[in-house]
Order: sequence, then structure tokens, then C-alpha cells
Amino acid sequence: MTDHSNEQFKFGTKAIHAGVTPDPTTGAIMTPIFQTSTYVQQGIGKHKGYEYSRTHNPTRTPLEQNLAALENGKYGLCFASGMAATDAVLKLLKAGDEIIACNDLYGGTYRIMTKVFEQFGVKAHFVDMSNPANIEAHINANTRLVWLETPTNPLLTIIDIEAVAKVTRQHGLLLCVDNTFATPYLQNPLDWGADIVMHSATKYLGGHSDVVMGALITNSDELHQRLAFIQNSCGAVPSPHDCFLMLRGIKTLHIRMDRHGENGKAIAEWLLQHPKVDKVYWIGLPTHPKHEVARKQMRGFGGMVSFTLKSDSIEEAAQVVERLQIFAFAESLGGVESICTHPASMTHGSIPREHREKTGLRDSLIRLSVGIEDAQDLINDLAQALN
Repeated sequence: MTDHSNEQFKFGTKAIHAGVTPDPTTGAIMTPIFQTSTYVQQGIGKHKGYEYSRTHNPTRTPLEQNLAALENGKYGLCFASGMAATDAVLKLLKAGDEIIACNDLYGGTYRIMTKVFEQFGVKAHFVDMSNPANIEAHINANTRLVWLETPTNPLLTIIDIEAVAKVTRQHGLLLCVDNTFATPYLQNPLDWGADIVMHSATKYLGGHSDVVMGALITNSDELHQRLAFIQNSCGAVPSPHDCFLMLRGIKTLHIRMDRHGENGKAIAEWLLQHPKVDKVYWIGLPTHPKHEVARKQMRGFGGMVSFTLKSDSIEEAAQVVERLQIFAFAESLGGVESICTHPASMTHGSIPREHREKTGLRDSLIRLSVGIEDAQDLINDLAQALN
């Protein structure tokens, strides 16, 4: 069977075929769901590559290989959620180690760093990485890991991965990039110098709001060995059925992301003209302060759009989200359906208000995960909610 993971194939071909082969027993074109906990062995040390499903599973293996191929990586590892994947990376550290993380990031990442790992002696500093030079000021003898998102959640800040990687290489630090918003279709952080890529695969990779999963991809033999040890030892692995759903979702990732981007552009440009809207955050706008960096390291701009109201009123923001009819008011993002979120009270509620306000996350900010519905219907829905 042809190996579709190598670089001679383009993204759409890899999304559908990389890591996946027809079942040798039946010829089934879709990877079967191997709903088993254990595997019969022929004798001591004699097995067919599988011993126990926490360690490996024949439905999970093709998914991990597929994700590695999409990120131009060597190894992929899947976890029960994006936070489980984040947890695995942080477990590479020990008491006394320090992290430098971007100051605009997912609230769950902030929470696990400050409320869980800080009590084990791992300290995190949250830094504005829109200027990579800011990282240098926080590096000391205890720094081990730099963690960034780009685009960030929810302010769509762009961080220059190549520039940050130059700093981390100079100081011998690990660089992990949360690539959830961009997906491998729009951005490949390993190509720009990252050591590890993290995905909340729950979002765009699955794409249908029906599975929770996380993933890590790396090119490093050593990091893969250490992370696989953590994956197996701690056991936060996805079920075979979830892996099946994820493989199915990824097959249409490139098509979905194109439509998300088209709709995101239409809505961002429409919001710019609305009299009640103050700021619009979408990385495809030429006015975005890091638009040129985004053009350098990304192949498109995606469907995440945030905006604030001129009134800067949480009460008016609440009225807007309650009046929406097509946009579902819910946590999460990246599904085929459009979702509206109020980060200050939902996804970023665990971040103290003073920290949120310093980064520009105002109480009136509304985040849109623009789906793949008809763009005009989505615009009409926003119009009636705002008016």
C-alpha cells in the first residue's frame, strides 16, 4: 500500500489517506473500531504489536500517524482531551522548573499552569509575545519551556513562531505551540522551529462537535519516547470509537477550513461597518497589527472572529448573544455549526479579571466560531441580534 504520509502528496490527499490502509482481513476502507481492552498473545514476548489498549490500539495508531503526517511531523500521540495533551507536556517538567507562556491564551491552559502545576513547584510567567524580545527578559536558569498559541484565544494575536524558536534554540528551551485555531491545514509550527505541536482536536480536527480529544506531534525521538511514556503511564487516552470519529472528521478538514475562512472574512468585513461594533479581531484584515506575520507563517486566516461593542457593556453583550438564532451560544469552537461565546464569563472565566483586562479581553468581547452555513444567513442573524 502506498505511503501517503510523505511530502510528495498534498494536504488533501494526506488528510484522507495518511496512516490509513484498508483492513487486511476484510478490505474495509474505513479503519475499524477495535473495541477491545486486551489482545491474545502467542507466548511470552510474542504478540502482533498490541498488548493492551491503554498503550496502543489499532484504531488509534492510524490516527496518530495521520496527525503526524498533517503536521509534517514524525510522531503523533492522542489523548482524551486537549487538556490531557497539555498536561502531558507539562509533566515533562519537575519542581523548580519555570514556563514562559503567552499572556493571551485559553483559560484552561492558564488554570492548569497556575492552579495545578504551581502547587508542584512549577512556575509560569505570562508574557506579551507579540514582541518575541519580551521573552528574553523572563528567561533564567530555571526556564525549561515556552508555550504559545497563535492565533491566540480569544484576541487573535499572532506570534512569530520562527522568531520565538530562534530565542528558544539559543537558550536550549522547549517550544510548544498550541495550533488549535489554525489547524495543520493553515499552519505547521514544526516547520518554523517548534519542538511540540498541541491540538485540542475536539475543535476543527474533529469538526462536528461530537468528540473530545487532544493530540501532540513532534519530530524528536527523545520527546516522543518521554511523552509516550507519560501517555501510557497516566492513561489519559481516547476511546477507539472517538479515534474512529476523529479519522472521519479529518478527511474533510481542508474543505471545511476553506469555507470557515470564506465565511470568517465576510463576517469580519461586515462587522467592521456596523455602528455598534468597536473593535473587530480577525487575522485576515490588513489592519491587523501582525497581518504580515500571519501571511508569512499561515496559508489562510480561518473562521475565528472576535469583536467588542462600543458601549463596552456586558449587559448589551448578553442581550446580543441571547438574541442570536443561528449562532449557538455555547462553549467550544471549530464545528460545522456557528458558535458564539462570551469568553470573560465562559472559556476565560478562570483568568482573573485584572489579568484579562491587561491583555485587552474586555467584558463586552464576543467570540465567534464561524461555521460553514450560508454566509448571508449568518450576517442576517448578527444584524438582527445587534439591532
